Amino acid sequence: MRDNPSVSESPERVHEFRTTRRIEFADTDLSGLVHFSRFFVFMETAEHLFLESIGGSVHVTADGIETGWPRVAATCEYLSAVHAGDVVEIRTRILRVGSRSLTYGHEVTHQGRAVARGRITAVHCVVNDPGGLRALPIPAAIADRIEEAPGG
Repeated sequence: MRDNPSVSESPERVHEFRTTRRIEFADTDLSGLVHFSRFFVFMETAEHLFLESIGGSVHVTADGIETGWPRVAATCEYLSAVHAGDVVEIRTRILRVGSRSLTYGHEVTHQGRAVARGRITAVHCVVNDPGGLRALPIPAAIADRIEEAPGG
């Protein structure tokens, strides 16, 4: 569910994105808590929404070349429980901008209470090369719109 996305204040270069998500029953386990794996889905969805908000995409096909952002690292710390029906806020920040990769920091909160923290590093790659994945520079259209968050 994509409720209420917003980009940081800067109209040109951004380093932060916020969105909300209502926890669905399907996000929970038998105990009624959000299943740990769902937090990776929440973080990935926020990343996709962030890229869309600056005119990018997680998957592009141009001239027969498909590019995407495969993950090379992903972590999550679980700090507090949330349940079906709760609305969480996901704050996504750009922690590091490399020439071919982005590292995102994610903070999930519920009513101001920390629920989870995670990091994802994604590399911009050709994904349909016969020889396998091949890293590419971050497209200028994206690189020109982002910056590392202060204190990243």
